[in-house]
Amino acid sequence: MTASMGAGAHRRSLALLFAATFVELTAIFVFGPLLLFQLQARGLGTALSGLFAASGWLGVLLVTPLATRLVQRLGTSRALLLSGGLPVLTTAAIQLTDSVPGWALLNAVSGMAGALRWVLSEALIARLAPPERRGRVMGLFSTLIGGTFMLGPALLAAALSRGVTLHQIGWIVWGLCALSLALLAFIRAPELGAAPEGAAGEGTAAASPGLLAAVRAAPVVMVTGLVGGFFEAGLSGALPLWGLSLGWSEAAAALLVTLSGLGSTLAAAPVGELADRLPRERLRRIGVGLCLAGALAVPWVAMPGGGWLAWPVVLLWGAAGAGLYTLAMTEIGHLHADAGHGPALVQATAVLVLAYTLGGLLSPILVGQALAWQPRWGLAAVLIAVALAGFWRPGPRKAI
Repeated sequence: MTASMGAGAHRRSLALLFAATFVELTAIFVFGPLLLFQLQARGLGTALSGLFAASGWLGVLLVTPLATRLVQRLGTSRALLLSGGLPVLTTAAIQLTDSVPGWALLNAVSGMAGALRWVLSEALIARLAPPERRGRVMGLFSTLIGGTFMLGPALLAAALSRGVTLHQIGWIVWGLCALSLALLAFIRAPELGAAPEGAAGEGTAAASPGLLAAVRAAPVVMVTGLVGGFFEAGLSGALPLWGLSLGWSEAAAALLVTLSGLGSTLAAAPVGELADRLPRERLRRIGVGLCLAGALAVPWVAMPGGGWLAWPVVLLWGAAGAGLYTLAMTEIGHLHADAGHGPALVQATAVLVLAYTLGGLLSPILVGQALAWQPRWGLAAVLIAVALAGFWRPGPRKAI
């Protein structure tokens, strides 16, 4: 199908995919802090709230390894619509029930749909983007994602400050998910579930290596994705808890997530441009170093008069996390998209999403536990350890 699609169709599909992703992620980053505030109001501690936030990431983790098989079985278009339809159903169900365990289960199901949507979106963008401008397109997509990190919590803070109830905000989120699904219905998606005609005799397995084989082929990409997911997406679910532990109001704590999104928004596009011009390994080490610098500053944030340091630190983490993910996705695009093997591209993208998800899953759990144990030094120790792990280069493989 890709061969029959002209440049105009590619651009329209890219634009629709960008728009649908922007709308749904904005909804997600309104809904995440919204649920945390509701749990806090019910008296749940930070540790349990952190575990709840991790339930969505658990759903992503469970489905990501199956993404290639799902795309092969359903086809790209139907898989894309399924990934957009489930959040519409789960958001409505959360609004209509009052059970916290039920919320956790529905949040996990939404995460499962998010896994499929995530892998498909990244793989489609890598396939549709012009090879000579792939870094730029991936950077712009990461910028869009960073914008949702910023816009979602900002909308939540604005709504709360104007007296909109948490329940009413939940239905607004449902409407945004429904709009995203409608946009997905107009996308002409190239088929990623089958190997190209020239590889038909080799079978799908030849074009789609196992997940572990894909990890072994690019271990540095795996580590880069994990650190990026921890400091960007994972921390976005835990930053409100950090703000509350510092004695801030709910609105101020939500704005920490907005600032993280601002860092992501500002950094991703320049990093995408640089990824086409400079060694990606050098850029990767700079990004990990910024994560470490922010982690080293955490103890001073909790000191009297040190609260202002949280703002530049969070900005730094958002920028570094987005940059690391952009670098990793650009590398995967260069390795697999131009070869024309759809299943291999989906599988490689799933590896990166899996790594990023592991980081996102670990972050709220570890941060929630650290805040319950020792908000100052315990949190710093966790963040420093993860940042230092980013400098590890497993195996003799070529760096990104």
